[in-house]
Amino acid sequence: MRASSADRREATLGGHPQALKRYALAVLSHIGLVAAWYLFVKLGEVPKFVMPSPYDTVHALVVPNYRWPENIAVTAVEIFAGYILAVVFGIGAALLFSWFRWLEMAMMPLLVSLNMIPKVALGPLIIVWFKYGIGPNAMMAFAICFFPIVLTTARGLREVEPDLLDLVHTLRGSRWQLFTKIQLPGALPYVFSGMKVAAILAVAGAIVGEFLGSDRGLGYLMLQVQVTLDTAAMFMAVILITLIGIVLYGLVLALERALVPRDARLA
Repeated sequence: MRASSADRREATLGGHPQALKRYALAVLSHIGLVAAWYLFVKLGEVPKFVMPSPYDTVHALVVPNYRWPENIAVTAVEIFAGYILAVVFGIGAALLFSWFRWLEMAMMPLLVSLNMIPKVALGPLIIVWFKYGIGPNAMMAFAICFFPIVLTTARGLREVEPDLLDLVHTLRGSRWQLFTKIQLPGALPYVFSGMKVAAILAVAGAIVGEFLGSDRGLGYLMLQVQVTLDTAAMFMAVILITLIGIVLYGLVLALERALVPRDARLA
């Protein structure tokens, strides 16, 4: 037991340098990408309208006509709203599937069929039904990231040990107690696996919605500056969209680390 405790203390102490090394490598890889970008533009004498330098890209933020704060806020609201709705309804649907087997057998094939529909094809219909605005674009983000959450959560709820379920039934526990005490804690690794995939898809869904029909947002801004060949502003919009996605993904990772033990995480 003493040796085991010592090993655990050593692993705990050694984890911090390992984590710092991983973060340092991640930062260095991004710095290297920016340096390679700068050298490619400067040494290759690439025209600004083809690929701007990092300085020109950052300088695009000072252009007042582009209303960066407003467009960033609109896109962020669309992404986060669609994502949160997908998480709530996705986990809720998976819970109902675990309670009612017949409902899963009836609805899961339908969800698979609906998920096969290209989301770009839904854009014109959503515009006809709901017009332009934040709501339809958030709905597009919801549509594209709902299915992964349902699929992984439903699988996680099925992975619970049958003996535990029998024990709760023997003790006359309610379905809600079964879910909160047994199913949900055991399914959390699968839930967060789907949430991480959905965090990436939510960004794509919101931007697709803005491309198809919008009057605000970073995707809309990219279409506007494309006409004037302001490539620097387009690059800056792409970077800001990426940063919003990174923030969302980082929040999901932080929540996973707070709720799921390290050994139980799927990825």
